[in-house]
Amino acid sequence: MKQIYLVRKHYPRLLLFFAGWGADENLFRDYHPDESDFLLCYDYRSLAFDSSALASYREIHLVAWSMGVWAAAQVLSELPLPLTKCIAVNGTPFPIDDEKGIPEAVFNGTLEGFSPVTLQKFRRRMCGSTETVKAFLAHEPFRPLEELREELACLKQEIVSRPAAPFKWDKAVIGSRDKIIPACNQEAAWRDTETIVCDEEHYSEALFREILEGM
Repeated sequence: MKQIYLVRKHYPRLLLFFAGWGADENLFRDYHPDESDFLLCYDYRSLAFDSSALASYREIHLVAWSMGVWAAAQVLSELPLPLTKCIAVNGTPFPIDDEKGIPEAVFNGTLEGFSPVTLQKFRRRMCGSTETVKAFLAHEPFRPLEELREELACLKQEIVSRPAAPFKWDKAVIGSRDKIIPACNQEAAWRDTETIVCDEEHYSEALFREILEGM
């Protein structure tokens, strides 16, 4: 796992953000939370997480998106961190699941047929509209195709071999137009958690700005 500070001014508060599959710092470097350091986590080919730098913070706000919801729960569930807010965005603790995540056949099809064309189609579905695709491409992650395929394969291997982690989320934000993790599956996964359903796709620049800069 890569951990990169996008803002590091030694504030007593940290915004800890677990991004989704295929992301990197280019997609999120323009977000500036108020009076908070900002640490981005991505690349889940390994779940190794260095928590040593987090010891100095009095307060940590956690946001996780898509596959990052599962990854965050796996690595943070047993760490004694001062988490005061934990928000999941368009993700679930059951990322490959016919009823509570991405349908298994869809995930396997993406992995088995992964190619530049597959990636392009995925990103179009993730964004939904032409305007959102343009916003995404303006901050497109710079990661090699083979690295993305490896990450997807590692995620599958880890997800099927690990049980859902016992992690408490305060709130789950669900995009009603999500074409990656169907909204109905997200709602099923979060029956015991407060949810906010919004009129958004899987990726929304405006939604991220509202959440990341409003924490």
